[in-house]
Amino acid sequence: MKLKGKKLLVGVTGSIAAYKAALLVRLLIKEGAEVQVIMTKAATEFITPLTLATLSKRPVFTSFTNSENGTWTNHVELGLWADAIVIAPATAKTLSRLASGNCEDLLTAVYLSARCPVFFAPAMDVDMYQHPSTVNNINTLIGYGNFLIGSEYGELASGLVGSGRLAEPETILQVLLKHFSKNVLAKRKKILITAGPTAEPIDPVRFISNRSSGKMGYALAKAFAHAGAQVTLISGPTDLEIPDPEIRLIRVETAEEMFVAAQEYFDQNDVVIFSAAVADYTPAHVAQQKIKKQGQVMTLELKKTTDIAGTLGSQKKSGQLVIGFALETENELEYAMDKLLRKNLDYIIVNSLNDPGAGFAHDTNKISVIDKEKNISYFSLKSKDEVAQDILGIVLKKWSEV
Repeated sequence: MKLKGKKLLVGVTGSIAAYKAALLVRLLIKEGAEVQVIMTKAATEFITPLTLATLSKRPVFTSFTNSENGTWTNHVELGLWADAIVIAPATAKTLSRLASGNCEDLLTAVYLSARCPVFFAPAMDVDMYQHPSTVNNINTLIGYGNFLIGSEYGELASGLVGSGRLAEPETILQVLLKHFSKNVLAKRKKILITAGPTAEPIDPVRFISNRSSGKMGYALAKAFAHAGAQVTLISGPTDLEIPDPEIRLIRVETAEEMFVAAQEYFDQNDVVIFSAAVADYTPAHVAQQKIKKQGQVMTLELKKTTDIAGTLGSQKKSGQLVIGFALETENELEYAMDKLLRKNLDYIIVNSLNDPGAGFAHDTNKISVIDKEKNISYFSLKSKDEVAQDILGIVLKKWSEV
């Protein structure tokens, strides 16, 4: 539970998209957060306070006073209680109130009293979203130091298609997870990661590749980006989406293209992680036309590709950390330790195809980590996101010792 112990105040305003607040609250609770919901009066016409109170396990506040017992809802205490405020959906009217400080409802009063980060996720029809007054209010709020969770493009309640849809609850969750994952040690650090397979062409329609999905490398890129580092991801051909919009993604196909890209960025980075499954050999000659089927046997001449980790590892600068991966089927630790020394690595991440759930294509992985002093750390089978966090932890620990 990545938000365990975090106090989050969720503001819900009067938009048809208010129904998504139920899923957002559920996702936040699932991640371990303490959630307090504040609703505007208009929001209660779209979703009941009872729904959100049930999901958040806390009474929902809708006004400055409780009409049943006459007690006062202390907006100052609420503003100081929260570790973050997220207003989703934020209507055009709410944006105007927040930008101008028009304190006529509880949510605006809490916002003005808050000392924590505030995230706002607009939701409205396309013309309202693009209107100069709305744009000005959004820019004003950003200028105050608040964080915009941009609206998405799609079909709107009016039937029009355009920008203005509330960001999906999963997207809002990821923004909050990233915010709370930032680490002071990772700030301003630069990370280079290679990921995925390479594809070595035989002819215009055929190529040599491997079973790598790129999931481990992409999980690493996400972990370091969320920790606050500047990440460059060099990726071979995969179907994966970039895990964070702030990651610089460089797409390549062949081992040679990956080497050229890695060589270009190598010196600029504090940490380099070679997680890609790069082809060891590539066809010596690439046919310009599709090779026709002839005879019972076809001989394909291969030549060795550049050892990216070995070549760049020999160029490692003082203070630079270089991490490699070793996927083996036998003598795993012996082969990995040899690779660690030959390629001048600081750490090598070992996994074995003999371990169920590890290796290519899985969403899980089981690793061992060997350092330069030949110390070995063993980890249990985990999701690749959790494995990435373990590797991030190793790097953060190393930085803390410097």
